[in-house]
Amino acid sequence: MILALLCLPFAAALASWFIPAHGPRRVLLALTAGVEMLLAFACWMVEPTPFFGGAFYLDAMGRLVLTLTTILFFAASLYGIVYLKGEDSGVRKDFVQGLHFSNAPEATFTACLLLFLSTAVLVAVTRHLGILWVGIESTTLVSAPLIYFHRHRRSLEATWKYLMICSVGIALALVGNILLDISMQSDAGHGASMILDAMLERAENVHHGWFKAAFVFLLIGYGTKMGIAPMHTWLPDAHSEAPSVVSALLSGALLNCAFLGIYRACEISAAAGLGDFSGQLLMAFGFFSMVTAALFIVGQGDFKRMLAYSSVEHMGILILALGAGFEAARGGIMHMAGHSLVKAALFLLAGNILARYHTKSSHDVIGMRRTMPFTAFLWMAGILAICGSPPFSIFMSELSVLQGLLRHGIFPAMAYLLLLGVIFAGMLTPVLRMCAGKAPHGIALDRKEAAVSVLPSACLFGLALALGLYMPEWLDTVLTAAAAATGM
Repeated sequence: MILALLCLPFAAALASWFIPAHGPRRVLLALTAGVEMLLAFACWMVEPTPFFGGAFYLDAMGRLVLTLTTILFFAASLYGIVYLKGEDSGVRKDFVQGLHFSNAPEATFTACLLLFLSTAVLVAVTRHLGILWVGIESTTLVSAPLIYFHRHRRSLEATWKYLMICSVGIALALVGNILLDISMQSDAGHGASMILDAMLERAENVHHGWFKAAFVFLLIGYGTKMGIAPMHTWLPDAHSEAPSVVSALLSGALLNCAFLGIYRACEISAAAGLGDFSGQLLMAFGFFSMVTAALFIVGQGDFKRMLAYSSVEHMGILILALGAGFEAARGGIMHMAGHSLVKAALFLLAGNILARYHTKSSHDVIGMRRTMPFTAFLWMAGILAICGSPPFSIFMSELSVLQGLLRHGIFPAMAYLLLLGVIFAGMLTPVLRMCAGKAPHGIALDRKEAAVSVLPSACLFGLALALGLYMPEWLDTVLTAAAAATGM
């Protein structure tokens, strides 16, 4: 089953290059996404057989990341069909300063989307740290053409910044893997296998100095790809300049892949008895990311960049939770799921707003409740959800992280609440202005909002709401097992 998960999107990507007509290619995209999602669901009911010496195996965290990735990709593929049709007709384009741009080759776009799915699945299903590194680097290479889809100056700048910064980060992660192997070398000079299980067995005898250096390199390297401050500078440009369907995948799925790399390093750190060292580093970077996001969100006039900086905030919450102990880590892993669902839905809605208003400025987008009521309703609900309002799952996860932080004293908990409050106010202020007020001249009520353009977001919000109201027993077990593996 794991082999099918890896091969299906790769084969579909190759096929999409040779399909001349747009219609069949789009059907292939949606069909592949649907089958891949069903295969991911099947992995919960049937235990996949490990292969390649245990290098490919689905544990609790891998299953969760895999399921989230396939759900988001299926939703994005449905939205992408409408998006690409709009590109053909010239009525649905992302705009920069009021100008629109010529279409990029759709075959390449579709193929890179499917390759992105294949590489993200590779990251989720492997327990070999070398293959994990290859998978995370591959996601960078196949997603760069997606960011440059509209081929204009700002998207070119964002693409190069994305490639340069993430490539440096992934190179640092490679150094971290080398140092990790050195830290586990025996007296005979032989290192442990790069398969996670073998490393966990040898972790008690790890050389602490080499391992600490390895963990720092892994944290900074994968943290760059994850968008952790101060290595986050590529993220606002890439997420805001990419087509909205791509932004949804970057924020909802790509960042989780990098987080999985840090999570694997934490598993080894805990087994080596160095949980305090890694926990303090994670908490420091987590708080710094939240502070950075708060500074840039307040007064932000570009609503896609606002969502991008929100991702910096939530990635900070993830690693903060991972370093704060078991209870916070459990809440953080739940937070990963909630953030993926809600943020992807918000970026898809941002595409609707761009197509309607032809601007990314929140100052120029007003009266949405009159011009596009369904999108406006979901946009407001999504902003409340991403800011941690009840009863969405992010509220429950942020509450769990707060409970974990209280074990470290009142000051970390107060700082956490203060930052959440500042970000809530900073995001809600422009969104209220966007939804209220009188619509600009020339933009009338859209009585026929395409169902496919709002349905994927509505379904993702529905899942986030359901997880906030009810926690299935199987999911509770998975979250507990994933948090326990970190040993914090």
